[in-house]
Formats: sequence, structure tokens, C-alpha cells
Amino acid sequence: MSNAPEIRRGHDDPGPDNPGRRRMLMGSAGAMAAVNVLGFIPLARADEPKSLPDYAAWKERSALIVHSTNTMETVRGAIGSGVVTPSDRLFVRNNLPAPSDEVTANADAWEVRIEGVKNPKTLTVGELKQMGVATVASVLQCSGNGRAFFPHGAGGTQWSVGAAGCLLWTGVPLKDVVEALGGPAEGAQYITSTGGEALPDGLDPKTVVVERSVPVKALETALLAWEMNDEPLPITHGGPLRMVVPGYYGVNNVKYVKSIALTEAQTEAKIQASGYRIRDVGVKGAPDQPSMWEMSVKSWVTAPLETGRKGRNMIYGVAFGGTVALDKVEVSVDGGRNWKNARFLGPDLGPFAWRPFVLAADLEPGEHRIVSRATDAEGHTQPEERTDNERGYGHNGWKDHGVTVAVS
Repeated sequence: MSNAPEIRRGHDDPGPDNPGRRRMLMGSAGAMAAVNVLGFIPLARADEPKSLPDYAAWKERSALIVHSTNTMETVRGAIGSGVVTPSDRLFVRNNLPAPSDEVTANADAWEVRIEGVKNPKTLTVGELKQMGVATVASVLQCSGNGRAFFPHGAGGTQWSVGAAGCLLWTGVPLKDVVEALGGPAEGAQYITSTGGEALPDGLDPKTVVVERSVPVKALETALLAWEMNDEPLPITHGGPLRMVVPGYYGVNNVKYVKSIALTEAQTEAKIQASGYRIRDVGVKGAPDQPSMWEMSVKSWVTAPLETGRKGRNMIYGVAFGGTVALDKVEVSVDGGRNWKNARFLGPDLGPFAWRPFVLAADLEPGEHRIVSRATDAEGHTQPEERTDNERGYGHNGWKDHGVTVAVS
């Protein structure tokens, strides 16, 4: 969209110029070979393309920071103050190259195998549409959202705040499908979903397949979605069928889902067994470490980002509680010394959606460090500091997520 206005990032948005990202680009030849095999080479800021890859060409280019062909971040200033994120501004994160768009040409013919139930069966999307339908508003957030703020230069895409959005998902509740097939088999402890991407030749499938296991309690809310924001689910975001687990980090919302099994144990796929695990800096991933499942309470400011004017300023942001509804959001214009309650904007779309917020603040000339902190209905409040970990996952500390605004 060449005529679209420029959306400013703000000097507090690390983006692809973050020093940690430069360290990532200067990593080992082996690491670079691995990303070459899968087709998503990180881009230096100067190399950021003017156009988007074909599978995401419909996106609003000015609203995105392109980190690689498979990772695109929503600019902080493009998040806006709406409850639902416009599809063409939503971030993109693929662990493998997307399938051909031929799979969405006849979306109803896409098949998914259901195992771990009393009557296993392969169903088409068309058949799923006859089994039930529901719509849920839920935040989609990458596990590494906020990684750019980690001082140790955590490997992976250097997301700031833009690897998140709030979407309307429409599909059949997984619970309805399981019940129609006789209910869970005995001993089921996890829901294991497998993506339908083509796997690179010459590699052990377990090292690259997108296959995630989540606790079986998620059966109460999980959805097999074929629509996003009231439109057919695009290939860019997992169409024709995606597992949606409200309140869970994005990696568990498996795209192009081809099989779902209720299992006694977690999958042994690398993305589950050692990937997306919280561990200390320098420690390798292992199955006994906490997995990136339920999201934590979080918020950040979306405007203003760089400058303000003396007197009344409207401070906007977004906040969410993961699997728990929000109770309140507080905003500070002096780096956290004093706090005021913000008010929520727009309708409440349920516990899994985010709540835009606003605070009217009178600001004097000078620099103001504006931060926000959210508290959920169970009393969990954002901490001030991040929890340092090897991969830069799960950052919800309010201090790093603030912005410094010059008022004149």
C-alpha cells in the first residue's frame, strides 16, 4: 500500500536494530545453515524489503517490521486502540514455510485426523462445520514477544511488543468433536496437535515438525478454527484449519492442523521436548522445564510514543490476562513512582481478549517515562522486571515495556 501513511515506531521500540539482534546475526555458521534449510533468513535493518513475500502480500506493509520472510511484527504505533486487531496488521510467525495457497482454494476438503478418542476418524473441514460452531475473542501472542528487551541477546526474532494481536476466531469447539467421536480414550492427559507443513528432506521429522501438546484441561475452550475476524482463515495464519487454544501462547495454536490426538504423554517432537522451555541463560532445553503454555498478565502503552504536548495527553495501551479476565490497568508517567487507574475502552469480549485502555494525563514540559501495569481478576499483577531466561520467553515486566515521551 504505497499511499499508506508512515507509522512511527518510536525510539523506545527496539525493532531490528537492537544489539541483541545483531549478535544473533553474527552467530555460528551452523545456526545460519539451519535457518537457511527452512527458508527464513533473518534480515538486517538495511535489508528490510520494500515488499512482502507472496503469502503475506495482502498485509499493510507500513504497519509491519519485517524481520524475515516468516516473521513480521506489528509496529507499536499501528496496534491502535481497538479490541480486534485488523487482519492486515496482525503479526506473522511461522516455524516452517507456509503450504501452497492451493490448500485454501477448497478449504472444506482439508482433512484432519482425530485420535485418542473412542471412535477415531478423519474429518473434513466441511464435516466439522456440521458438528458445531462458536466464536471466541482471544489474544494471539508469540512466546518471544518482548525478546528484544533481554540484555543477553536471546536468540530468535527480536520482537518488541508487536508479536501479539486480538482476533475473533470462528470454528467448532474441539470438545464437541471429541464428544461426537465417543469421548476421550482412557488415560488422556494432553491434546497433541500436528501441523500440515511440508517437512524438509534429509532431516529427522521430529526435529522440525510443528507438533505441540497442551494439558487436556484446554479441551474446555479449544477451537478448530476456519475463520479469523469473520473471514476465511488465510494461509498466512494457518488456513484452512487452525487449532486455537485461548489464553495460550501462539506456538500452541498449531497452523494447518492435520491431526489431533488425546495422548497420555507429551509429544517427543523437538519443538515440545526441548523447544519453548523456560530455563536459565546458557542452559539447554529439556522436557522437565516449564513449557510455554498459558500466558501471563501483560500490558503496554501504544500512544504517545515519542512526543507530547504540554497539558492534557491521552495515553493509550492494551492489556490482557491470558486465561484470566482483567481487573484493572494502572499507568505511571514518572517511571513507576506514582500510578493512576486507567479506564477500559470498548466492549469486553471475554477473558481471553485484550482490553484497550486510556488515561488522560496532564504533562509538564520535559521527558516522561510512561509505563503501564495490569492486574488480573485473580490478583496477579505484572512484575516490574523481566525474568531472564535463555530464549527470552514470556516477558511481561512493565519496566522494559515503557516509552519515553518528550513533552514541549
